[in-house]
Amino acid sequence: MSTAELHTLTGAYALHALPEDERIAFERHLGACEACAQEVRELSATAARLGLAVSAAPPPALRDRVLREITTVRQEPPPHGRSPRAGAVTGRAGRWSTYALAACVAAAAAFGGVAVWQNQVAQDARQETDRAQQHNEQVARVLTASDARTTTADLGGGARGTVVVSESVNRAVFLASDMAQPPGGKVYQLWFNDAGAMRSAGLMNPSATDDAVLLDGPVDRASGMGITVEPAGGSDEPTSSPVALMDFRDA
Repeated sequence: MSTAELHTLTGAYALHALPEDERIAFERHLGACEACAQEVRELSATAARLGLAVSAAPPPALRDRVLREITTVRQEPPPHGRSPRAGAVTGRAGRWSTYALAACVAAAAAFGGVAVWQNQVAQDARQETDRAQQHNEQVARVLTASDARTTTADLGGGARGTVVVSESVNRAVFLASDMAQPPGGKVYQLWFNDAGAMRSAGLMNPSATDDAVLLDGPVDRASGMGITVEPAGGSDEPTSSPVALMDFRDA
């Protein structure tokens, strides 16, 4: 994707509408383009204001009206209903046989279960969307910080790594390009270098050759970062030689 094309993606990025590969490419571009960074900030603020402007709460009387109108809906009787026996309940309720009533209870339970499941799926999707949005906003905040410092290193095999550090935000973002996938059952783990002590800073997506990772935790006094290959799920401390070491002081 050309630089000219990347300049046109500010609106889609602000609305979280870019596919993963274009998002990563644009975030890499964003770290070096102040004009796009400023436009993203302005578009994000505008989108937030527009969202608040069109949101509307349901009218308070809606629930009462729905419940009231439910009572006016006539239920269909069983297709082969019998006349009520002496002593049996008469009227509309009396036309329901024991089996029809049991079927209704079973159906209500089934639909209730489906509704609960659908609600859980929807809630999980909303939470996942919220997490993705928060991640993108935090990444953009680092990349667009006025004191953001960038350094790039050759990771071997044609791969490149870029780390962007902001002291004011106290966070760092690692951008990888063309990285070979780790061996099966392994994952790339990122580390902060705290005066020689390595502090875990999160895992990379093992299936992605291009990735944008917001390092876990604050930068604080870390002087650099490292990348190692670790068992799936990560390790408490490095168990292999570093794939790369990057010094923040070079940023």
